[in-house]
Parts: sequence; C-alpha cells; structure tokens
Amino acid sequence: MNYQNILANNENGISTITINRPKQLNALNKLTIDELHHAINAAQNNNAVRVLILTGQGEKAFIAGADIKEFAGFSRQEGKKLSSDGHDKLFNLVENLSKPVISAINGFALGGGLELAMASHIRIAAESAKLGLPEVGLGVIPGYGGTQRLAHLTGKGKAMELIMTANMINAQEALKIGLVNHVVSLSELTDFSIKMASRIMRNSPMAVGNAIRAVNANYKDGVDGYQEEINAFGDCFGTEEFIEGTSAFLEKRKPNF
Repeated sequence: MNYQNILANNENGISTITINRPKQLNALNKLTIDELHHAINAAQNNNAVRVLILTGQGEKAFIAGADIKEFAGFSRQEGKKLSSDGHDKLFNLVENLSKPVISAINGFALGGGLELAMASHIRIAAESAKLGLPEVGLGVIPGYGGTQRLAHLTGKGKAMELIMTANMINAQEALKIGLVNHVVSLSELTDFSIKMASRIMRNSPMAVGNAIRAVNANYKDGVDGYQEEINAFGDCFGTEEFIEGTSAFLEKRKPNF
C-alpha cells in the first residue's frame, strides 16, 4: 500500500512507522489513522517483524494532537463515532498488539499524540519533548483513551491535574511521574529506541506476547489478571520457544528464537 501520511520501514526485525505530516506537526487525521491501522496490522502479520517503533517526522513533533478542522462541526453522534472508531482502529489495536510497540517521542506529544504514546507498551522521550492533554481548552475531553490510560500510568490525582489544567509538561517531569520510561537527547532517540527493541528481540516473541496479554489484563474491567497470567503462563509450555529457551538454559548457551 502506498501511504500519503506515514512512512513504514522494516529492517532487522524492527518496523519503524513514522507519521509524516511535519507541516501539520504530524497531527492525526482520519487518513493518518487509517494508514497507521493498515501499517500496524501489516507489521503484526509479518513474521519477520518482532518490534514496532512509532515516531514523528522532523524534530518538532511526535504528534501534536488531532486535526481539529476535520471535526470542528461534528454533532454529538458524530463525535462519539469519531472516538469509537479511533479506539477500534488504532489505540486499542496498539495496546493489545502481541508485538511490543515503542513510541519514540521526538517532540510535541499532545492530545491524540500522547494518547497514542500511552497506548504503546514503552515510551522513550527526547529531552526536548513536551507532553499534555489540552482538550478541555477546546471544550472537549481526551477521546482516544487519555482519561483512562493517563490515570493508569501516573495515578488518578496527577491525571486529573494534567487533564483539567491542560498543562504541558517537559520530558523530565513526564519521567518523574511515570509517564515515560526513559529520557534521552534527541540525537540519541533513534539509536536508544533501536537498542531497546534489540534487547527485547533477544527473548521469546511468544513469551513477550503473552506477557503483554497478562499485564494488560490487570487494566480490563471484569477480567481477573491473575487468572489471565496463569493461563498465559501455561500457554507457553510445550511450545517450540519454551523448549528452546529451557534447553538453552540447561545447556548453558544463548537461545535462538
């Protein structure tokens, strides 16, 4: 598929997907969400891909929010559909993907941009990054999971503060409150993200996928996370990767996954 708003590159087991609308600060619009949906599914179904990295084109923005002009005139029902479609096509897709997703936050991560980063499994921010959910200043609230995932990551009190004030925070503050995993210089961001991906790829992709499934279960209503862990743990047994991993350990060699 030829993309208009994103770039997708697969190399050495890593699929790097770049939002490529620098003049619009990589803002999310319907086409961009559709293209991300397609590219992420393609990476999920490609056996050669082990880890995904999401980032933005240029040095200014990861994703500086949604493209407001697309929905400024929407009705209530249209607004609900916009949110629901976004959850289904992109944000829930990323969170529940069986392959790890790393967001390399190279600049502004605002609104839907921060929501996409929060849906990812790991967040690495450049020192210059600014993060926030400014939606209440526009007469709306975060609609792509921000009210839920921010509280999961930072706690309810801090999430309430950030959402209600619409304040942006810098990368170091984001690290302090648990919103991002690491902060590095902009020049180091790509290499650091690739090194993180490479470290993950030393391990069993089946086990990593089951770990994602088990951790996510703790944040789903009506799901017993402990039971999901038991199930995911048991599902690893008898697999080729379990046999390889345990055999390598007993034979004092590195596993070949």
